[in-house]
Amino acid sequence: MYEKTYFHRVKEQTPTKFWINNVTRDEARLAIDAGAVGCTQNPAYLWKIINSPEKAYVLELLDSILKNEKDDNEALLKLQREVVAKIAEIFMPLYLESNGKQGFVSIQGDPFKEDLNSIIRYAHFNRKAGINIMAKIPVTKEGLEAIEILAAEKIPINATEVMAVKQALDVCEIYQKTVKKIKDPAPIYFSHITGIYDEYLKKNVEENSIVVSSDSLWQAGISIAKKIYWIVKEKGYPVGFIGGGARGLHHFTEMVGADCCVTINWKGTADLLIEQDPPVIQRFFQPTPDSVIDELLEKVEDYRKGYLINAIKPDEYEDFGPVVHFRRMFEEAWSNTLDFTKKRRIELKL
Repeated sequence: MYEKTYFHRVKEQTPTKFWINNVTRDEARLAIDAGAVGCTQNPAYLWKIINSPEKAYVLELLDSILKNEKDDNEALLKLQREVVAKIAEIFMPLYLESNGKQGFVSIQGDPFKEDLNSIIRYAHFNRKAGINIMAKIPVTKEGLEAIEILAAEKIPINATEVMAVKQALDVCEIYQKTVKKIKDPAPIYFSHITGIYDEYLKKNVEENSIVVSSDSLWQAGISIAKKIYWIVKEKGYPVGFIGGGARGLHHFTEMVGADCCVTINWKGTADLLIEQDPPVIQRFFQPTPDSVIDELLEKVEDYRKGYLINAIKPDEYEDFGPVVHFRRMFEEAWSNTLDFTKKRRIELKL
């Protein structure tokens, strides 16, 4: 067990909470020992686990499912739920000790099927994996409709793929309206995918030969996170904030001080922060300079859409550049896992 890691000190000195993303069972235990209080998984999860030391374990589960399930995509959905259920069991003591405040594990559905009916079906299906399972819902037009329905059913929700201020505020408004007369509603979080947004913006600027300061670009995602955070606080929305999609250590360290959760991968992020053991500094409350925001608003259209509240509409969320960039990662991984499943069925002669 780790003693007083960086994350333990963050917990002692700030309201910022450490969550872990896309973990193996061993990584889940290591993360909890290091101070993690929640866990996120996404549709790329199974492909990662198949290419990890846990491949044999996953194959055993898959083989058993394939014997009874003839549809490969349904087999994949069942496999994902079963693997995530094992992670949920590891986080269950946290859930029970905190009376359902911590220890959630979120799970998403097939990234190729994100219509209203499919989202609701996956949420109901995945909730059967455990009481600490949180339905992960993409914040698109139909995703928002699903959030309204599922919140009314008291299903815990992680509203994900949030890249714009408006997406987060729409989630908050819908949830607040829906649970207004509900006693003890299930919790909801939105996940602002700061790191992926920054990755997309850098790629977009390079491809379109946009001349913009690298220092300003580095602050793009976190500046949007800060704006979302303060608006949510000002309006008193009863919605949790998760920062996600880390692509560098700063996507955790720059959030320290905020009353939020930050989810990161174990390898390459959490383990490095433990190893480097940096000082705990509450950087989140350092304001983004107006000159940085002005430059980004002037030069980068997808920053303007992300930062300005009325620069994007719900029917545009699904096709918003950084959302598409993120979803394509899921689609590629899901397709790879589906191909793997088909080949495995052939090998087993099923």
